[in-house]
Amino acid sequence: MYMYRKVSEYLKQWKDSKYRKPLIIQGARQVGKTYAILEFGRKHYDNVAYFNFQTSESLAATFDENISPSYLLPILAHISGQTITRGNTLIVFDEIQLCERAVASLKYFCEEAPEYHVIAAGSLLGVAVNREKYAFPVGKVDRYTMYPMDMEEFLLALGEKNLVERIHGCFDESNPMPQALHEAALKRYRQYLAVGGMPEVVARFIDTQDYTQVRHVLETIQMDYLDDMSKYQESANEIKKTRLTYGTIAVQLSKKNTRFQYKIIKKGARAAEYENAIEWLVSAGLLSRIYRAEQITKPLENYKDIDDFKIYLSDMGLLAAQKDIRAEDIFFMEEELADFKGGMTENYVNTQLVRAGFKSYFWRNDKGTKEVDFVISLKGKLIPVEVKSGEHVTAVSLNEYIGLFKPAYSIRISEKNFGFENNIKSVPLYAVFCICDD
Repeated sequence: MYMYRKVSEYLKQWKDSKYRKPLIIQGARQVGKTYAILEFGRKHYDNVAYFNFQTSESLAATFDENISPSYLLPILAHISGQTITRGNTLIVFDEIQLCERAVASLKYFCEEAPEYHVIAAGSLLGVAVNREKYAFPVGKVDRYTMYPMDMEEFLLALGEKNLVERIHGCFDESNPMPQALHEAALKRYRQYLAVGGMPEVVARFIDTQDYTQVRHVLETIQMDYLDDMSKYQESANEIKKTRLTYGTIAVQLSKKNTRFQYKIIKKGARAAEYENAIEWLVSAGLLSRIYRAEQITKPLENYKDIDDFKIYLSDMGLLAAQKDIRAEDIFFMEEELADFKGGMTENYVNTQLVRAGFKSYFWRNDKGTKEVDFVISLKGKLIPVEVKSGEHVTAVSLNEYIGLFKPAYSIRISEKNFGFENNIKSVPLYAVFCICDD
């Protein structure tokens, strides 16, 4: 089953660039890195020389001997059974985080053999590589972070190309979707909340339409993530803290104020105890963190409050699995989900903004009574983004923000149809992927 991934557009540009360097594609486990790379190699190269450091024990020994390309290339050709030629062969190092010498070798491929096309894929690169022992090839590699499939990729995988084109058109013109298509797209959005964007999970959903099987695959991925927390941390105490932190994200999002609260992890918990666990989870790509902007002034990064932040899970299916939410609960938005709907919808919007490349912040007034969920830099302007889980769109917080900061316009994301009124662009929840800085 072929699944379109947006990384393919980046890979085409990388291949043709005269400034091309060895490329590291990083991201959490199971987001589809290997599939995307091999599919690209199959389409755009004569052949692919593929090496996996997890499945080949002897491979790392080759890099222990010598990491000069002139030494490695003949041996790699023999190991792979492939003729490796300049510009026509894609060399792929998979699970490269398991061989730090291989990571270091990318520097020499850049300097001594730039005519060879090399892509490395790795999970947990931010936490697995011992940078005290081996220097990371800073400045000698290109880097790209992959995430689970966004809503657009999900729709395309489900064969909804025409619907995607209609959504883009309505977004660009702020024209309402025909009601039947609007309802159909909202149904797909709710399916995405239950399934998420992990390619294996999406494939299982397409193949079976069975949410029980979908949940089984999600729970397996969750267990793999928990195993990684043990594998890549030496201290049993740190492992425990990391697992505790990861396991409370859904609870954090159930609170009216979704600001991260340490006391939810454990009574009396302090930042000093758990900040390393949060950093590990963010570096591993399992969580995303956004800070409160103390001032709405560019660049927002200069005005972030490092003690006031929110945390979101990287995938909606994993969030549903962690909270043990059934697909039926999401489709009908049962009353029991009332406390969680807002946080779940925020989490969804954040996943889409992250995939679009935005670094988001949030705003809260001095009294702490009004809050705008996201503030993004869009085409050079600071744009507030308000999120509503349903059609009820009273804008008390957004109105206060508008009065204070006079943005060029505002975005409201909800179940309402497309529109533009009172300088507020209405974007349906299924269309967040249209918000981009291109």
